[in-house]
Amino acid sequence: MRLASILTAQLLPPLILAWAALAGGLLAWRRARFAGALAAAGGLGILVLATPFAAGSLRAGLEERIPEAATTPPGAIVILGGDTVRGLAGTEPGPLTLERLRAGAALHRRSGLPVLVTGGTLGPGQPPVARVMAASLAADFGVTARWIEAEAADTRGNAMLSAAMLRAEGIGTVHLVSHGWHLARATAAFRRAGLAVHPAPLRLYGPPRGGWADAVPRPAVLGASWLMLREWAGLIVYRLRDGAA
Repeated sequence: MRLASILTAQLLPPLILAWAALAGGLLAWRRARFAGALAAAGGLGILVLATPFAAGSLRAGLEERIPEAATTPPGAIVILGGDTVRGLAGTEPGPLTLERLRAGAALHRRSGLPVLVTGGTLGPGQPPVARVMAASLAADFGVTARWIEAEAADTRGNAMLSAAMLRAEGIGTVHLVSHGWHLARATAAFRRAGLAVHPAPLRLYGPPRGGWADAVPRPAVLGASWLMLREWAGLIVYRLRDGAA
């Protein structure tokens, strides 16, 4: 990473705000220690979460929690929805969803198993993610989704509604396609819904390499850290609510 790029990232929002909070907290330490410590901790926390090392460590911990595959053979492929974007032709799959569709289509070609796509609406006036996925799956990958689950509002809903559709056709075991960092929580939800699961992560990053560049804060990394923290929070909620890992 070039020095100019490093300095640019530190001197533009949001990182410059984190540095300011850290500096302000340290300067205020003598007069109001608690307030100063709180401001400094907030700034430092943002800077740490903006490093590839922090985001990578959070992600690696989630990947390590992906359960073992079921012993029964799968009868279908379930592709979990994610994000959408507004394109020239209307709503399209976002980068995360598109990666999952690509992986699911490849798995379909290898296995010949039918595909279920799942995902409800992300906001008022938006089409269900599953219908956007089904259209892209057919147009971009030449694969027709046999089932479209378009009502779920979250991963638990994805699991419950998809399981009901599949059990109605005598299917109790599935390949579950999503990102590796999402599959620990998603697999727990689908197993809780009564399905046996073969987790099918489309990408596993592994732990960060630990080079100096991984310790340099970058604005774009904050979003990844937030996503990983949300997954960890979801796992904790699952464990507290019903004992799922």
